[in-house]
Amino acid sequence: MTSPNPWQSYRRVATQTASPAHLVLMMYEGAIRFLERSLVGFNEETELNLRNQTISNNLIRAQAIITELDVRLDMERGGEVAQNFRQLYSYYNRRLLEANRRKTPEPIEEVLRLVRILRDSWAEMIQRGDSEPTAAMTPPPRPRTLESA
Repeated sequence: MTSPNPWQSYRRVATQTASPAHLVLMMYEGAIRFLERSLVGFNEETELNLRNQTISNNLIRAQAIITELDVRLDMERGGEVAQNFRQLYSYYNRRLLEANRRKTPEPIEEVLRLVRILRDSWAEMIQRGDSEPTAAMTPPPRPRTLESA
């Protein structure tokens, strides 16, 4: 039996104990991390298939996070704010789909810049003490642990 990876243990505890606002912040940071990794793929000096796989896999992961943020929007309580977030997330996914299909970095760079702005704004909101998410956002689900499975 292998010992648990300390990083995975830390991440599991962090997600289980974070406030809903911090969970959203963590999701933005995850999307940024995968977008940055996809851009690294353009600079890899490897076989074209491996390069494209690196780009594609990381874009798909970023899109999964953006989609999760989108489906967690509370359209009833969030009103116009939730609608604006939905339009943003839809735009991000369209641009990333285009980047993945054409294997061009420009759409990724654009979405990365925009997600960083959202992440920074969200972090500022938390720092100011507005730690509860707006009515537009329902918190992401808490990850299931082995104990609760």
